[in-house]
Amino acid sequence: MDDLERRILTELQDDFPLSERPYDIIADRLAIDVDTLWQRVEALLGSGVIRRLGASLDSRKLGYSSTLAAICVPEPKVDEASELLNDYVEVTHSYLREGRFNIWFTIIAANTDEIDRILSEIAAKLDLGLEDVLNAPVERLFKLDARFKAGG
Repeated sequence: MDDLERRILTELQDDFPLSERPYDIIADRLAIDVDTLWQRVEALLGSGVIRRLGASLDSRKLGYSSTLAAICVPEPKVDEASELLNDYVEVTHSYLREGRFNIWFTIIAANTDEIDRILSEIAAKLDLGLEDVLNAPVERLFKLDARFKAGG
C-alpha cells in the first residue's frame, strides 16, 4: 500500500463530505483527479482492503428496534437457513459460527413486536423449536468509533 492509498483511506473514514459530488471534494483534498481516486478506490475494494463503502445509520435514532439473534440449525439445513435469512430485508448481517447456535444475525425492524414476528416466522419455516432461537436485544450499548490507520 502506497502513501496515496493510505491518504485515501483516511479521507474516506474521516469527514466524508455530504455533497452531491463528494468524490470531487475528496480528490481536491488529496490534490489528485477524481478518475485517479476512483481507480484507487476500486482497486482497494477489489483487493478486499475496503470491504464496504457506505453510510452507517443509527437505527435507534431513526426510531427502529434491533436485536442480535441466533438459531440452532442442523448442518443439512444451513444453506436453506442462509437463503431464508437473505430474504428478509430486516436481516442486516448473518454469520455461520461453530457451536450449538451456529447462525448469528442482526435484525433491524420497526419495533420489538416485528422482531418477534420475524423470529417466529423463521423458526416456523425452518421447523425449529423455541429452544433453537436466541433473541438478544441490546440492554446497554457500547459503541466504538473504529477508525483504521493504514500501516506503512
